[in-house]
Amino acid sequence: MWISNALISLLRFLIGVTARWESPPDLTRQRIYFANHTSHMDTLAIIAALPAQARRDVKPVAAADYWGKNRFLSYISQTVLNAVLIERNPAPGSNVLEPIFDVVRAGHSIIIFPEGTRSTQPLPGPFKSGIFRLAETFPEVDLVPIYLENLHRSMPKGKHVPLPIICTIRIGDPLPRLAGEEKQAFLERARDAIVRLSK
Repeated sequence: MWISNALISLLRFLIGVTARWESPPDLTRQRIYFANHTSHMDTLAIIAALPAQARRDVKPVAAADYWGKNRFLSYISQTVLNAVLIERNPAPGSNVLEPIFDVVRAGHSIIIFPEGTRSTQPLPGPFKSGIFRLAETFPEVDLVPIYLENLHRSMPKGKHVPLPIICTIRIGDPLPRLAGEEKQAFLERARDAIVRLSK
């Protein structure tokens, strides 16, 4: 869509969003990209860093309470970014991850921020359990860590206009699966995969 392409071009002009892949990506594989989260530009920065072939079928996960709170943000999230919206405070008995499960079952790759909210720090905080549940439910899907470098400086939490600071998107190799791994061990290992890319 031309609006999405225009936003990507503008972002590349302002902050560069250079992609650095740890290894050449296998774009034939379905993927769950997971990253640190420090600004409202993070999703678009990751999309801009992906090759066109990968961008066509990726759906970022976004919070409905923010990205669906008015007509403009709803248009940007669903029409421009092609996002799947989830409720961070779901009704009792409902599965907050079900909309994500649906798009993964349909064959889409996704972008997720396992912290669940933006941070003021460059390194990620503790991960919530959602990525563990996704990993358990879809063992055949690659888990790909991403470190967003300088996004927290270009557009920190509370700011609405990006500063022209060069940002790099460091994309790692898929996280190996370990049979029988406990939830907390998995969450710490997944977080460590992002921290390693920051060095």
